[in-house]
Amino acid sequence: MHSDAGATPVGILADLNAVAAASVIYLRLWHDGAKSQSKFWNQFAVTLGFAQGRKSLQAFDRLCALCALHGHRPMIKRTVNCHYLGSDEACFANFITTAADGVQADAMLIATLLVPPNIAPLITSLATDFGMALKQMHLDTPKALDGQIKPLFPPQVTLH
Repeated sequence: MHSDAGATPVGILADLNAVAAASVIYLRLWHDGAKSQSKFWNQFAVTLGFAQGRKSLQAFDRLCALCALHGHRPMIKRTVNCHYLGSDEACFANFITTAADGVQADAMLIATLLVPPNIAPLITSLATDFGMALKQMHLDTPKALDGQIKPLFPPQVTLH
């Protein structure tokens, strides 16, 4: 098997819904390290409130750490600004959206593609928590970004 098989382009970020696109972008930022992670820590606290934002970020952090530690192989990611979607990223995005939509049996099945079966229930629970938080944030859709790949922020409301 080719070592970069997980990076094979299977789509474009702009074709994803907001939760799936955010899952991919935050995964990319998380893997870039602490400096990149700081770009979205504050966004969660402001949008969801301190306690819920922190809980959601802890779920995401633990989810990514468990996938990195127990993954069947290292997950291949593209750069944060890449418009293409790699096959590993597509699997991760589908996992998050399926868990957030409450389709737990399917989410568990997808989880076993990422990690051993004994870890699958734990990451499915974390994916559900994180995905639900993304839904609560009312993120912009990727098409609203006009070709810019960046963390998705809730639409700005102007009060007069």
